[in-house]
Amino acid sequence: QVQLVESGGGLVQPGGSLRLSCAASGSIFSRAIMGWYRQAPGKQRELVATITSGRTTNYANSVKGRFTISRDNAKNAVYLQMNSLKPEDTAVYYCNYNPGSYWGKGTLVTVSS
Repeated sequence: QVQLVESGGGLVQPGGSLRLSCAASGSIFSRAIMGWYRQAPGKQRELVATITSGRTTNYANSVKGRFTISRDNAKNAVYLQMNSLKPEDTAVYYCNYNPGSYWGKGTLVTVSS
């Protein structure tokens, strides 16, 4: 059983930055593929970024160059640094753990002036 807890969401102005964190417990974290996904109102959940155990990263085209995913295996944590935020980045952001496709409850990011 894997538990994931996201934090760091909030209200930010366009052009601003936020750093999301996801703490994992009950898992062999260092071997997992971790990911961030997001779901905007009225839309399907979509991939934002993933990072493998070897720290290979993958990003959605919409966030490339603005977001950075990283992990700290000693802390069982994965992070998402979000810069140059846009109103269209507004969504609930979810942490994902694989294998097993476990999900956190999400953290809301609102980008608005």
